[in-house]
Amino acid sequence: MSEEEKQGRNLVTNAHRIVVKVGTSTLTYGNGRMNMRNMDRLARAIADLMNSGREVVLVTSGAIGVGVGCLDLPERPSEMRDKQAVAAVGQCELMNVYSRCFAEYSRVVAQILLTKDGIDDPRTRANISNTMESLLEKGILPIVNENDTVSTAEIPHAGTFGDNDTLSALVARVVNADLLIILSDIDAVYDSNPRENPDAKRISVVTEVDEALIQGAGGAGSALGTGGMSTKITAMSMLMRHGIAGVIAEGSQSQILEEILEGDDIGTLFVPSVAKEPAWTN
Repeated sequence: MSEEEKQGRNLVTNAHRIVVKVGTSTLTYGNGRMNMRNMDRLARAIADLMNSGREVVLVTSGAIGVGVGCLDLPERPSEMRDKQAVAAVGQCELMNVYSRCFAEYSRVVAQILLTKDGIDDPRTRANISNTMESLLEKGILPIVNENDTVSTAEIPHAGTFGDNDTLSALVARVVNADLLIILSDIDAVYDSNPRENPDAKRISVVTEVDEALIQGAGGAGSALGTGGMSTKITAMSMLMRHGIAGVIAEGSQSQILEEILEGDDIGTLFVPSVAKEPAWTN
């Protein structure tokens, strides 16, 4: 094990404040109905981390995907206003299920819906940070999503994140996290797309993100989601420049969070290139 990998594993095992991002493909089936087994596993694992004294922020996707299932739609809508309406329905159901799942493990959750404009503005960003700090101090789990009813995430422009991988990286910076764990439907980063190339090799540790790594990651994610592996790698690259470690791993595996935080060689570890910064800097 190289010194850089040892440093990265130590950052992971010693992480106190952790942002966990979970994608639509982990939370739902292909028809948009919620995967209750994965939801319960996630709630139990996060509740246990909180019981151990760690602080956790959950960044969730799935509002549109869940809305598709709630409304029995045959597919994700194509019109922007319909996407936003479906997201409004899905967000209610998503938080309802999260609240019930975490209540089973005696944990209270809070909803935080963000827009990129809010994080870009220093005063609003400070308000967001203060709210999250207060929730964490009280042992409440902040559950963060983009506010899809007012932020058109599928249309790239200055006012949107574009995907929740980017959102999770920005949230990690806002709360000054030690670690970001992105749970995906693929178990790690590979040197080529494992869905297309059966000989693709898992990349255990990344110390530098280059264009070849991003290009080899493939394109978009599931039919109900908006992200893909390339957006996850780009999000991790952002954090590495600010001294925050990251892990990409497969979200439906049982014990996945425990194994990551025990330092197991699972998923792909991103080792930051600089010391952690004490607070947000532009």
